[in-house]
Formats: sequence, C-alpha cells, structure tokens
Amino acid sequence: MQLQDARTDLVVTDERVGSIPVTVHRLAQPTTAPMPAVVIAHGFAGSRQLMQPFAVTMARNGYAAVSFDFPGHGRNPAPMPGDLADVDTRHQALDYALDQVVAYARALPGTDDRLALIGHSMGGDVVVRHARAQPTIAATVGVSPYLSDTAAEGPSNLLVIYGSLEPPHLVDQGYALLSQAADGPVAENETYGLIAEGTARRLVLADGVEHIGVLYSAEGLREALDWMNDVFGQRGDGFVDRRGPWLGLLYLGLIVLAWPLARLLPAASPVFLGAGVKWRRLLPLAVAPAVLTPLILWRMPTDFLPLMLGDYLVVHFGLYGLLTAGGLWMFARAGPHAGTNGTNAGKLAMAAFAAVAYGVLAIALPADRFVTAFLPGPERWSLVLAMLVGTAAYFCADEWLTRGPQAPRGAYAVTKLCFLASLALAVALNLHKLFFLIIIVPMIMAFFVVYGLFSTWIYQRVRHPLAGALVSAVAFAIAIAVIFPTVSR
Repeated sequence: MQLQDARTDLVVTDERVGSIPVTVHRLAQPTTAPMPAVVIAHGFAGSRQLMQPFAVTMARNGYAAVSFDFPGHGRNPAPMPGDLADVDTRHQALDYALDQVVAYARALPGTDDRLALIGHSMGGDVVVRHARAQPTIAATVGVSPYLSDTAAEGPSNLLVIYGSLEPPHLVDQGYALLSQAADGPVAENETYGLIAEGTARRLVLADGVEHIGVLYSAEGLREALDWMNDVFGQRGDGFVDRRGPWLGLLYLGLIVLAWPLARLLPAASPVFLGAGVKWRRLLPLAVAPAVLTPLILWRMPTDFLPLMLGDYLVVHFGLYGLLTAGGLWMFARAGPHAGTNGTNAGKLAMAAFAAVAYGVLAIALPADRFVTAFLPGPERWSLVLAMLVGTAAYFCADEWLTRGPQAPRGAYAVTKLCFLASLALAVALNLHKLFFLIIIVPMIMAFFVVYGLFSTWIYQRVRHPLAGALVSAVAFAIAIAVIFPTVSR
C-alpha cells in the first residue's frame, strides 16, 4: 500500500518510441501552465523501473518525467551493438536512443520547450554528452555518473550526485567537472557559477549509500528536485520518494512467509539425502573449483551468447558445478546416505515445482513492479534456458555437497564465499573484460542469502537437495538473463 501510495495523483502511461519502451509519469490534474519535461536515463544493466524514485519525485512536483530502456536493456528488444571494448559504437547507439526520447518528450502535450536530463551511472555519461551538444537543455543531473570525458566543458547547470560510499576515483570525476566553474579548490554542497547564466555547478555526496543505494537516497532526490526547481523557477508539493524501507519490509515479509509455506511441501525421501561430508573433505571440494574455474577460463573464449557478460557467467557457473560434481564422485562417494534409494519422484517433482513457483515469483513480481526489470520478455527466454544449464549444474552439485545428515554447520555459507572469491579472481585475471561483474556482486550476495534460507527450509521438509537447488538455479538464471544487456554478436 505504501509503495502504491507514492503514485497517488499520478497518471502513468507506457508508450514506445520506435523499439524503445517509454514510461511517462505526470500529475493527473496538472496546473494550466505548461510543465517542463525531465528525461531520465538508467545505467548499465538497469532499466526504467530502476529510475522510479526520480520519476515519481519529479512527477509529483509538477514535471513530466519520461524514463526509458536503452537498447539491450529492460524490455527494449533491440540489442546494444558492439561490446565493452567497442566504445564508439556503443556510445552512438546510446546517444541515438536518448535523442529519440528527448524529441518525444519535447512533443508531449502539456509540456513546453523547457527540458532537463537525469542519468545514472552509464546513463549519467550519456546525458552529460547530450547536454554538452544541446545548449537548449536547461539542467542536467548526473547520478553517480561514469564519465568518459571530464576535460570537455560541462553542460548548462550541472548537478552531480554521488554516494558517500562510492570509490574515490569515481567521485573525483565529479570534482573535475565542478572545478570548471571555480577559480580555486572546490568542495561538496557548494554551488559554483550562476543558474541564470547556465554556469551553475554543484556536487553532493549522499550520506551512507553506494552506487545503487544512491537511487533511493532521500537526500539525493531532494537535491535533484531543488536543483530543477531553482532552474525552472517552480515549486511543487515537495514530495520525495521514500520507497527504500517499504521495499525492505515487503521483501522481509515475503522471505519470512517462505518458512511456513515450506513446511507444507511433501517429504520426498524417508532419510535426509546429500553427501554429508565433514570439513576435512568438504573444504578441498569447495576450494578447488573456486581456484581452478577462473584459471581454466582465463584464456578461453566465452563470447557465444548475445548477452553481455552473461555468457561468461553461465560458463563459470557450469564449469564450477562440474568440477564440484567431479570432486564429489571421486572423493566423497562414501558419504552417508549419498544414494537416492527410496526417493519418491512424484513428490520430489511436486515439491520442486511449488518451491520454484514461490521462490521465483515472490521475488520477481514485486521487483519488476517496484525495483527493476525482472520478468523476461519473449526475446530473453532462450537466454534464460541457456543460463539455466550453468546455474543448475552449479547449484545441484553445491546443494549435494553441503547437505546430508552429517554436513557441518556453515558449509553452505563457506561454499558461497568460495564462489564469490572465484568470481573476484576471474575479474582480477581479466579486469578489462569482466570489470562490470563487480556491479552485480551485491545482487549475488543478496540472492545467496535469500535463496540459502529458502533451500534450507525446503531441504528440512523435502529431505532432498534437488528441490532447493532448482529454486536457486531458476532464480539466478532469470536474474542474469534479464538484468544484463543483450548485444549483437
């Protein structure tokens, strides 16, 4: 109810500009005067849903807020051309998409020719480049922007917002732009230049947030709204979106609800199945794949799916799972209750289906509605199936390794830390290609925690590792196939 209440008094419409999905937030009963338009651009692996806090805040205060999906992102069926190394081609595609949406926003009924831009991360760079080339853009807000050029003259009336927990080298890019409007040293929360002359510059560090959390920062949203109001000389009701705590409460409820629901699942085995190995055997089986997987893949080509970085992840998951399964077969066959005698296949299938249905939809439906694109469109289902090959191999092997009547407490957490360390090693070995994997580490950690709880509760009732493994495998496959941008190979 609280999340829905943020959209009170708004009309939200979904349109398409060519292949670009566009969402417009505006007041249901606007004033008679024409309103300014604000075009809002998401970052790498984002979507227009991710920018809802800014869209809702601007719309509730009298702006026509226009958000959209870049090529390859969200529900835009057009892939992003090129790859991470082909910077010029990628910039051209992103710039062209923004050009189209800006033209659409200028022609919206009820708006005038006044227009501003807001962009996050990759989108921050795109809007800064556009505003530099188009002096008619009245104001630009870069939210944690990755800037490709800090030497060029900044656009008119530029506000830069970073989270206080972001890397210093990223924040330094904002200071470089800020210094263009000052004769000496610059400081945060100080405005340099004059808004009336289009020379204003300001940098804000939103307290206690990082690269994604900055999108939910009330401080950052307030600064962006005040900046727009100062530029356009108008005042709304001062509403600022505060969905963060309500999203946390919603997901806490959905996670807690999984515990009593798991107790309704049928028991598929008379005994608890799994390798049941103790620490002496488990640790080598957990560490060896973590080290070997990135080393084996270091020089191997992994660009075979039209999904940026997703193709590497599916291979990493798959190889990691195969190495774990191979280690189990070679060294842990004598584990107690490692067999499957007595398993009721029908009950196992029923339990797995029910667990996957709740474990995936309970997370995906509200995420797609209130957070970011999370439900796959028609063009992404084949990618989901491809990802499932790798994630199923990993989670089935890992669940079997960490479950069983004599499995040590904490084994599940240890193997997940080993997997994260393995990804870190892969990034370190190939930083240029895999750098953006760092962006999804918080998501992977959150998924490991949430689906670790799910699989534990499911295992306690079903007594077979496969049901919990499939929940995690399907959830990860969908998340990676939907979040990462599609590209043309």
